[in-house]
Amino acid sequence: MTSASSADPRLAARLEAQIRNVPDFPSPGVLFRDITPLLRDAASFAEAVEAMAAPFEDAGIDAVAGIESRGFLFGPEIALRLRAGFVPLRKPGKLPVASIAEDYELEYGTATLEIHADALQTAQRVLIADDVIATGGTAHAAFRLCRRLGAEVVGFSFLLALLPLGGLARLESLGPPVRTVLEYS
Repeated sequence: MTSASSADPRLAARLEAQIRNVPDFPSPGVLFRDITPLLRDAASFAEAVEAMAAPFEDAGIDAVAGIESRGFLFGPEIALRLRAGFVPLRKPGKLPVASIAEDYELEYGTATLEIHADALQTAQRVLIADDVIATGGTAHAAFRLCRRLGAEVVGFSFLLALLPLGGLARLESLGPPVRTVLEYS
């Protein structure tokens, strides 16, 4: 079952129709939500970006921090919509100048996220954006990185949430609002 938390039901239905379900990917028993059909449809992509940005249009966002890699598809578009800058949060070894790193737990091991050490200034208002919230580990690491640079994380925006994996509840406990367009139970 799917519901929309930040979108009206008609928009949710239109966007959900553009998401392809791929059984047993990347491993047996996993139902992967493939957003590439939505991305190739200009109207759906624009509506998704608008729905992800709209809850934060009056929040005084200075920068949108997009999580590699699909956060790079939505983050810059949201940033333009909010008249904010874009900050990439990358996998290790991808940033060309001094960076700071944050390790985090995955269900199958650990990973690391990095940000340029000069990417954010103290008290800048940041929105963290990505395509999917699953367990919340990566988004929580993004939150910690932004805070370590002195920025104020004022929200999270995701195209879809996979509710059974618990990430949405994990992020909501941090304080800033968490907005999703689609939620899958």
